[in-house]
Amino acid sequence: MPSSSLKTSSGRFFEDFHLGETIVHATPRTVRAGDAALYSALYGSRFAVQSSDAFAGAIGYPTAPIDDLLVFHIVFGKTVPDISLNAVANLGYADGRFLKPVYPGDTLSTTSEVIGLKQTSSGDAGIVYVRSIGRNQRNEIVLSYARWVLVRKREPGTPAHAEQVPELAKAVLPEQLGEGCPRIELAGYDDALAGSRFRWADYAVGERIDHVDGMTVEEAEHQLATRLYQNTARVHFDAHAAQGARFGKRLIYGGHVISLARALSFNGLGNAFHIAAINGGRHVAPLFAGDTVYAWSEVLGSAELPGRSDVGALRLRLVATKNQPCHDYPLKTGDQYDPSVILDLDYWALLPR
Repeated sequence: MPSSSLKTSSGRFFEDFHLGETIVHATPRTVRAGDAALYSALYGSRFAVQSSDAFAGAIGYPTAPIDDLLVFHIVFGKTVPDISLNAVANLGYADGRFLKPVYPGDTLSTTSEVIGLKQTSSGDAGIVYVRSIGRNQRNEIVLSYARWVLVRKREPGTPAHAEQVPELAKAVLPEQLGEGCPRIELAGYDDALAGSRFRWADYAVGERIDHVDGMTVEEAEHQLATRLYQNTARVHFDAHAAQGARFGKRLIYGGHVISLARALSFNGLGNAFHIAAINGGRHVAPLFAGDTVYAWSEVLGSAELPGRSDVGALRLRLVATKNQPCHDYPLKTGDQYDPSVILDLDYWALLPR
């Protein structure tokens, strides 16, 4: 029987990317209540707005919106077969904005534009910078973010592309933060039901919060979660491929760490119900099944939103560690991260006033 490798794809290598090209990613995804329920089962997130139709309705939402990070992961997952299937590492995020709420029944699709390319000094790989856009079925942008990823070359030593490193905003401006959150009715916001009495004005810049709790990751959980997002990266699923890779075993998707840390942050930030923007982030070190994740947060900034008296914004640094509680706020010594740190994420969250 004849066979043809032309009908299958091994993913793109660094040589296959070109500045300015737009990639349309496959498989639009309709998000359903079952997806939200499974997401809750995997991470245990307890933010009331995303957990309760009644609570969300009391403050002005038509129904409980889909968790912001579930939206992020689904939009991100679409990009993996075309951008990071042959990645060595996902290096960082910047200028991420959540621009419209997503509700059960909405359909998400993704496109990406290549905005930068830079070959490594070794010549065997290169950094690919992309701007990815998630849209709903009405072609409205629900999420926009930039990321950069280290991608292998198909043929190490081949000539480099013309290089361009994009200038990315160091932080999303406060006046850009309100689009993804409808005006809320403060009279309907019940602190007791939300699980916290601390609102926007109760946090001070420089304050650090140990989120206290830990969560051990099981092998089946992280693989189920990554399949939920249709993320096809081999390093997360293929044990045979992983044996020959850098770490010798399956690597947990970095977004899984973000969701775990965000869920843990409820204990101390229970009213930070909406992620408005991601300013930047790094996956500092890998996580593997059997490791236990802890988290702490620092308030980097506080801002009023123009024309909004219902919510205020906190700029938060979320740090996740593995196998080490965070009562001493592990981070850096000089330029070196503490060995326990696995995530360093800078984001804006909205809280009721």
